[in-house]
Amino acid sequence: MGFFKGFSYNLKGLRFGLKHPRLMLLGLIRFAVILAVTAVCAILVVVYYREIAGAIWAQPEITWLKWLWHLFSWFVALMLLGGSALAGFLLSQVLFAVVIMDLMSRKTEQLISGTEQSPPAMPAVTYFFFLLRQEIPRAVLPVMLALVLMGLGLMTPLSPVTSVASPLVAVAFLAWDNTDLLPARRMETFSERFRFFLRTLPLHLGFGLWFLIPFLNVLFLSFAPVGATMVHLERDSAD
Repeated sequence: MGFFKGFSYNLKGLRFGLKHPRLMLLGLIRFAVILAVTAVCAILVVVYYREIAGAIWAQPEITWLKWLWHLFSWFVALMLLGGSALAGFLLSQVLFAVVIMDLMSRKTEQLISGTEQSPPAMPAVTYFFFLLRQEIPRAVLPVMLALVLMGLGLMTPLSPVTSVASPLVAVAFLAWDNTDLLPARRMETFSERFRFFLRTLPLHLGFGLWFLIPFLNVLFLSFAPVGATMVHLERDSAD
């Protein structure tokens, strides 16, 4: 499974999801959740960015310094908006979307194969925390790696390399966040699932390439569990 195969799976998943009402509803709910949480974070930034800038640098009395302070405050606002988008995605992903993603994956499996990999026999609350434990490393690890690469770019001469590597690392792990749903539900160990990710890195890069397209990326992220489940179902049928 290579790069172009991964690229096609995400598009196939979006088409399949939009054709089936329940999948479309779940995808749109996830889309709305991500947008809503991100919007709340962005609103907080817009309301309080001057106070945050003032806490870093008190507004000066000298006229020309005031203009410089206003430029600084807008820079702070832009940085905070970028951070709020990241925080909004992580919060919605870890606290809400993990359940929706699992439902989408299970429904896709049912529609394609006629059966569904049953979740572990456990109470609903316990199962939610089981999903949460699976989601936290998948959501946090790519962000931490992207931040490390960003720091290397700022503090070392490697910025030309890290500026390309950072988004590629992020989208590959975002793709794995979705392709890992079905193996996690099958109770495969983390090491087995991570080895699959490393073996199929070109596929994950192709799958995640859609996430780099502005505006469309949220839509593809919302329906990504569908295409990601297809990856494993087609692999199973090939075997």
